[in-house]
Amino acid sequence: MNGCISMERILSKLDEHLHKNDTAAAERHLLYWLSETTANHDTRTELLIRNELMGLYRKLGKQEPAMACVHAALKTIEEEQIGHQVGAATTFLNCATVYKAFGMAEEALPLFRRAKAVYESELDKKDRRLGGLYNNMALALVDVGSFAEAKELYEQAISVMREQENGAPEVAITYLNMANAVEAELGALDAEEQIGAYLDQAERLLEEAAVRDGYYAFVCEKCASVFGYYGRFLYEKELTERARRIYEG
Repeated sequence: MNGCISMERILSKLDEHLHKNDTAAAERHLLYWLSETTANHDTRTELLIRNELMGLYRKLGKQEPAMACVHAALKTIEEEQIGHQVGAATTFLNCATVYKAFGMAEEALPLFRRAKAVYESELDKKDRRLGGLYNNMALALVDVGSFAEAKELYEQAISVMREQENGAPEVAITYLNMANAVEAELGALDAEEQIGAYLDQAERLLEEAAVRDGYYAFVCEKCASVFGYYGRFLYEKELTERARRIYEG
């Protein structure tokens, strides 16, 4: 493998594009470097770039190119026989998240479980990556009606993310996910009190967040629609405007 391509430089430029919400430039940037890594047979960097592309295509709702990245990445892991490594586990997680995003929770869960097995074996219990895994896996579990296991994972995600520097936005997302989960399980009327408590927690955390960068703007956009869904329209509008101001920065 050729190790001359700097992933740090690639990610730095990607962050510039995403901070401006210029997703077209972000896609061009990643596709250019994907072609470079495949030409250089740089498998490790190729996998990292495919992971970034999965995330981008998922956010843009582009199923076909997202799934193409999933299949290519899983094939590479199988060919290289690296499924036991943390980097491969991260790819399993990202592939599973793509499946979940496009309505294939059943297909996602085996990949989430593969990622979970490696992460829990190899990572510190407070590692931020575990929080992301638990949160995303719980979403898929809710989709298939496994509410008790989902709640347990959400609580584990909160436990991990509370320990992180600038982890408040992630914890806020988890509380909103828990609101959606309890509504799915009990119905809006019976879950009303619990939903209100989860929304209050999420709002408090979003207001307390010290770092308000491009990622925070993305979280605000993501959370805004949930607050609107539950009738908190003023806060939905505030979060949407806050995100816009950050992007225009």
